[in-house]
Amino acid sequence: QVQLVESGGGLVQAGGSLRLSCAASGRTFSTYALGWFRQAPGKEREFVAAMRWSGGTTYYSNSVKGRFTISTDNPKNTVYLQMNSLKPEDTAVYSCAAVRRPGASVSRYYSQWSYDYWGQGTQVTVSS
Repeated sequence: QVQLVESGGGLVQAGGSLRLSCAASGRTFSTYALGWFRQAPGKEREFVAAMRWSGGTTYYSNSVKGRFTISTDNPKNTVYLQMNSLKPEDTAVYSCAAVRRPGASVSRYYSQWSYDYWGQGTQVTVSS
């Protein structure tokens, strides 16, 4: 059973930084892809960033490109989301997600429906 546990959320002023962590357990994740999604109150869940556990290409939404960085620490079975230059519109519950074999289609990384496992989420609030 795959388990994903996020941490690192909190309250930060606009322009500040946070680093979210997602600790993964229950499997060997070498074939998995990991993604970060967020959901603001009253809005649909949206894609933030994704990458394969083994490394390589990273994917970002246009709204966070250049400000957020996704990375993995394989020995620690942890995926990170470094968030810089935060804006009030980044306020949301951030969740990590995993899919065992994402396949060759790049579009699968961006769709929440591609992911099989989800963490419980961590709140990020950016004050203006």
